[in-house]
Amino acid sequence: QVQVVESGGGLAQAGGSLRLSCAASGSTFSITTMGWYRQAPGKQREFVARIRYSMSRNYADSVKGRFTISRDNAKNTVYLQMNNLIPEDTAVYYCNALYNDVEVWGQGTQVIVSS
Repeated sequence: QVQVVESGGGLAQAGGSLRLSCAASGSTFSITTMGWYRQAPGKQREFVARIRYSMSRNYADSVKGRFTISRDNAKNTVYLQMNNLIPEDTAVYYCNALYNDVEVWGQGTQVIVSS
């Protein structure tokens, strides 16, 4: 099995930056894709970014050019560097890992962006 734990959320001002981390543990050798999703109050969870073991990346249009996802396979950790934050980025951010056609989710980390 695989478990993921997020960290790094917090409060930032508009235009500021935050970096989220997601550490995987367990059968990490079987992880193919890791990603980030977010859920704002009253809204559905939405895709933010993903990175495959090959290092290919995908981003939601709303974060392209501002967010960067990276992965350290040796540390089994994925990062989300968030720059030029806007209030609309306020949400709980969830880490997601895919292995053997199974998805696992973290508990989430809160990001609040003030204007």
